[in-house]
This record gives sequence, structure tokens and C-alpha cells, in this order.
Amino acid sequence: MARVKTGPYRRQHHKKVLKMNQGQFGTRHRLFRRANEAMLKSLWYSYRDRRTRRRDLRNLWIARINAAARLNGTTYSRLIHAMKKANIALNRKMLADLAARDPKAFASVVSKALNS
Repeated sequence: MARVKTGPYRRQHHKKVLKMNQGQFGTRHRLFRRANEAMLKSLWYSYRDRRTRRRDLRNLWIARINAAARLNGTTYSRLIHAMKKANIALNRKMLADLAARDPKAFASVVSKALNS
């Protein structure tokens, strides 16, 4: 069997990696080896930080809900517990949005949860 060399494929792969690294600084967009290292690292960071973003957003929502709940005379944990007992099914994202954009509606949710 004849020996197969990877000439065209290798060039295609190198071009693909260098294209992904356009805009990087210095040798990270010029030299294949440095570009490949930078690309692998950046792909790993993007994978990891997609999960971190969700974590950060949940923390933000909880902080906003807690601040608004304290303005309405309760705390975050008491509010969530009261909402579960009253069968009010609003997730934290929607609650935080209500707290920020429509304080009156949030206050009515709090009063309904605490009075049930």
C-alpha cells in the first residue's frame, strides 16, 4: 500500500486554526503551534464560562429578589418558602425581573405568598 501524506489536509487544518485566531495578539494569530494552543485554551474557557455565567446570573437574581423582599418586610428565604407553601410557581429569573421592572406586582406576589 502506498504511503499517504497529509499535505492538503494539514494545510487546510492549519488555515482553519489560524482563521479561528484572527484578532489574537502577536504570534497567537501567526504561528500555528501558538495559535493551536490559544485556540484549545479559548475553547475550554468558553465551555467553562458558559456554566459560570448561569451561576453568576442566578446569584444576581437572588440578590435582586432579596433586596426587593426586604423592602416588602421579609427576607429571600422566607419569601421562597412562603411561595412554595402557597403554590406560586415563579422562577427566580422572573421574580428578579418583576422586582426590578414592576415593584407593585412584586409586592402583590409577596403579600399573596405571605398571606396564604
